[in-house]
Amino acid sequence: ENMRIIPVFLLIALSAKAEKDYSFFDAAASPETKSRFAMLDDVRILANGLLQLGHGLKDFVHKTKGQMNDIFQKLYIFDRSFYELSLQTSEIKEEEEQLRQTTARLQINNEEIKNLSQEMNSKIEDLIQNKIQLQEQVWGLEDKVTKLAIIQPAVQETEEISSLKAFVEQQDNHIKQLLKIVEDQHVQLDRQHNQIMELEDKLNHIELQELVENSFTWEQTEPEVISSPVRNATAVTYRSDGATPDCTALYHSGTRSSGVYTIKPNGSEAFDVYCEMKFGSSWTVIQKRVDGSLDFNQTWDAYTDGFGDLNEEFWLGLNKTYSITKQGDYILRIELQDWKDNQRHVEYAFSLGGPETDYALQLSRISGSIPNALPEQTELRFSTADRDMAIRNDFNCPENYLGGWWHSECEETNLNGKYITPRSRGRLDRRKGLYWKPKKGRYYLLKSTKIMIHPTDLKSF
Repeated sequence: ENMRIIPVFLLIALSAKAEKDYSFFDAAASPETKSRFAMLDDVRILANGLLQLGHGLKDFVHKTKGQMNDIFQKLYIFDRSFYELSLQTSEIKEEEEQLRQTTARLQINNEEIKNLSQEMNSKIEDLIQNKIQLQEQVWGLEDKVTKLAIIQPAVQETEEISSLKAFVEQQDNHIKQLLKIVEDQHVQLDRQHNQIMELEDKLNHIELQELVENSFTWEQTEPEVISSPVRNATAVTYRSDGATPDCTALYHSGTRSSGVYTIKPNGSEAFDVYCEMKFGSSWTVIQKRVDGSLDFNQTWDAYTDGFGDLNEEFWLGLNKTYSITKQGDYILRIELQDWKDNQRHVEYAFSLGGPETDYALQLSRISGSIPNALPEQTELRFSTADRDMAIRNDFNCPENYLGGWWHSECEETNLNGKYITPRSRGRLDRRKGLYWKPKKGRYYLLKSTKIMIHPTDLKSF
């Protein structure tokens, strides 16, 4: 528009100049001469105007060409970037598909190994029963040998004794071999679980999926479901003579139903426990949380003696747990369930000290389907808000986190904390809640937990 306005001004200026220059000829020149000069002046003015307009159009064309070249260059750069992004997207999709296929294969292998392990456990159970029967026969034969020590034994009886002893030794060797196979299977299962967890983390990173704070995002790996609370009058409480030292011994005496039973550990008074029958044996439950109906922010005395309802939520008690575990070596199993009903577990070999050590706990991981969140090979002393034995930097862990626990420098894991639903997302509430927090990883907000113990020595069966 500016280039168009300039010729118009030029025409007006030139017309004014022409009128001024030829005004003095008006009186002397003839009309024809004036008309001829006027036409020439108009032609000159028009030619100058057209010349100026051409220059202006030429500049405008050059400027427009420069702008178009810039636009084409930017379009070329955009096309190159889009093409490179397309290539990267294709590569990511191929890698994602490979990871998915690998994960599927690992899960199939994991299921096969798991089935094999269960079959081996069943065989071991049968062999153990056979061993018990043979042991009873050996005891009977030992009585016979004692009686025959005075008189000459018959050749047939001697051969029978030798044959039975050889058979018992053969069964013992067979059981040892099966135990070694089961141990190898557990190691392989742990390796498979870790590989699957790593692959899932890579898939989540590639797909840019937001990790939900209150979910394990893990397929259920346990065949059993953490039981729901029993809140009706049909909850069964069994009464025994109190002669069995724990739930496992009760199972091998013929009991096969989960429920509340009376046991009497060696050197202790009889008391009630909840026995859960699973995995071809029975576990003694020492802690259970399912719905937050019970306040676990209790005193030291309460945690020592125990509190709650054995058919609902409860803490068995440190003193009772210690009276069981001091009988031999035990396994500690922790079962966790998130708010999407996904389940995981972890098992430890452990030792539990008595009251003089504040029930110090030492752990050594055996297996599991979740990253470890409790210190291993470290003495963890139990503490509560009213009796903190592990104050660090004047920070009282149980008082701030709520609930008694084996705290270690106020770590991020507490299964006796305040029961929090997924709607509570504040940082402070979450640190007070029921959660599992590995050292390197995110919070697992929990819906239910269960802690159980089982003897490790097969001879105790």
